[in-house]
Parts: sequence; C-alpha cells; structure tokens
Amino acid sequence: MSGEAKPRLVIVAGPTGSGKSELALAVAQAIGGEIVNADSLAFYRGFDIGTAKPSPRDRRLVPHHLIDIIDPGDHFSAADFTRLARPLIAGLWQKNVPPLAVGGTGLYLRSLTGGLFEGPARDQAYRDELRAMAASGADLHALLRERDPESAALIRPSDPTRIVRALEILRLTGEGISVHQRRHALSDRPFETLTLVIDRPGPEMDDRLRQRTKRMFGAGLIDETRALLAQGHSPDSKPFRSVGYRECLAVLAGSLDESAAQELVLTRTRQLAKRQRTWFRGQSPDAVWLYPDPAAALSLIAPFLAPGKP
Repeated sequence: MSGEAKPRLVIVAGPTGSGKSELALAVAQAIGGEIVNADSLAFYRGFDIGTAKPSPRDRRLVPHHLIDIIDPGDHFSAADFTRLARPLIAGLWQKNVPPLAVGGTGLYLRSLTGGLFEGPARDQAYRDELRAMAASGADLHALLRERDPESAALIRPSDPTRIVRALEILRLTGEGISVHQRRHALSDRPFETLTLVIDRPGPEMDDRLRQRTKRMFGAGLIDETRALLAQGHSPDSKPFRSVGYRECLAVLAGSLDESAAQELVLTRTRQLAKRQRTWFRGQSPDAVWLYPDPAAALSLIAPFLAPGKP
C-alpha cells in the first residue's frame, strides 16, 4: 500500500439510521481496517445516546478515531476536522492499515476529500439588502430556489447564514455555490476514494428510525441531557441544537411531554435523513449507493484496495 502517491480511502456515508456504522464495523474487521469518525456530533464528549456513538465493545473490536475529542462548548469546524483527519488517514495508509471514514455529515466529508470553497469576499451592501428583505417578510430560501435550485436543495430554509452566502456568491460570480464546490473538489484531492452511500427502502428506514428513537429515549436520553446541563454545559452549545437533544431540553423546560418529544424527534430525524440523501446525490455523483450488506460492500472494497490497482 505505502508506496503509492495517494492513500486510498473508503468512505462509508449515508442518511442517519441507515446502518452505515454497523456495516463499516463488519468491513473493517474483515480487512483489518480502522475507522475515522466523520459524524460532527460524535466529536463531543458526553453526548453519547443521542449521537448513537459506537459502543465500547465496537471500539474494542475495531479502533475508532476522532470520537470524544472536544468539549461541548469548543468550536470545531469542518476545517478543524480536515486538519486532524488528513494526516491520520495518511498515517494509517503508510502503516498498511486501510482507513474508513464513516459518517453522515456531508460537509465534513467534502472538506476531507476536496477541501472547502472559500468564495469571494463578502458584499456587505448586498447582505444588508437581503436581510432587509427578510425582515420585511421575503422568503430568501424561495428566492434561492428560483435562482439556484441545486444549492437551495442542499440548504435548509432555517439556515439564513448559508442562504445569504449562497445568494451572495451567485450574485458576485454568476455561478451557484454548488458549481464552485464541485470544481474546487477536483483541484484538492489528497486521497483516492471509494464512496459507498448506505441506504434502505423507505418503509424499512421509517421503521428503523422509529425503533431507534424509542431506543434512545429508553436508554435515558432525557437523563443524559439533564446530566450534561448539571455539569454546566450551556444549552446554547452546538450539540444541544441537534435533533434529540433540543427536544429533551424542551421536555426539561416543561414545554413538551416525553411522548410528544419522541414524535417530534422522529419527524425531524426523517427530515434530516431526507436532506442527507439530497446532499449525497448532489455532492457525490461517483458514489455507489448500496444496501448495507457486508458481502456486497467487500466485493467493491477489495479490488479498490488491491495492490497494483491502476
């Protein structure tokens, strides 16, 4: 492995609840690989149940990297992840250990494999104009859908910062941010990659997400949230804004009961899975979409890793 110009990296991605972690564990065991976490919430210490972190048993079976590395109040970006993960992956490859990057956070995976498009300097006058429009009731996400539907499909309506930036880049360059991101990725590729996007049929996914939500609450998600607050962590910190924890905060505040919180978590998890599918379809055109079958995955991974592969 180690004599080649670029390390080979297997990426196991996909929507939440699809079974990518279980598949990656089985594959890593079969090929003697190690797993590099690419789930942005699993970086945070103490947030275990709601992030579905690999169990201690799984981590004993296969080494996992970049889990529990920061405190909830710490700033940690896609660029920080890339700074840590790239040399880690290269080092594993040099030791003849196949690396697998596993997670559903598309932005972090894109940064890892192709860097991030920084874009032109901000146009403050245009930003002010857009914010004035929003304050007057204009739907900026609808405006983005009209002008740049591809980027709009990848940005949530509830994310005004990214909506404004996408409109700004379109105005300043005449091209959508998604176009720039794909072009940039082609110029910064430190690894040769095989990307597997793990997914399941709709009814099966829906049942898995429902059961997953029940397990999390049954395992003590509300108690975990309460304990994290008791440790002094701010409810405004990033991991508390994720699906699961924000609903538990509402339960603890008395604005939701547990049954309503479970249903809300399920609804929002379905929405998250849909956004993740959209992301990977738009950002990973060369990915292989795969039902989580280890034998099928290994049939693709083995020739990719084989010595002498062109």
